[in-house]
Amino acid sequence: MPEAIEIQLKKGVLTLCVLALLNRHDSYAYEIASTLSDAIDMGEGTIYPLMRRMHSDGQVETYLVESPSGPSRKYYRLTDAGRRALDAQTTEWRAFARAVESVLDGAAPAASPAGPTEDVTAERGAEQ
Repeated sequence: MPEAIEIQLKKGVLTLCVLALLNRHDSYAYEIASTLSDAIDMGEGTIYPLMRRMHSDGQVETYLVESPSGPSRKYYRLTDAGRRALDAQTTEWRAFARAVESVLDGAAPAASPAGPTEDVTAERGAEQ
């Protein structure tokens, strides 16, 4: 897969993955980053801005937990808004994944007999 496409796919599902992880248990950013690094090879640097945005959007809230081996850790937990976002994004993801699988399996609906729409025709012209 070309790297640019892979990166965009990962960015597109990052929030969903974080919401899913936090739905299982509260966590701190480094732990989330490590899990996603192992699972989908996502870099640690992308997690911190995402966590700040999710916090400002009201999807997560934070609390501090003292650590015996260093400074206190900021833990994140889902809010009700975060759970609603998880439900909505999960539904959207599953519908999208089914549609992609349908196309890959050759079961996608055939193009209309009239041919491509003007928008698609214009897009194709721009690509050439």
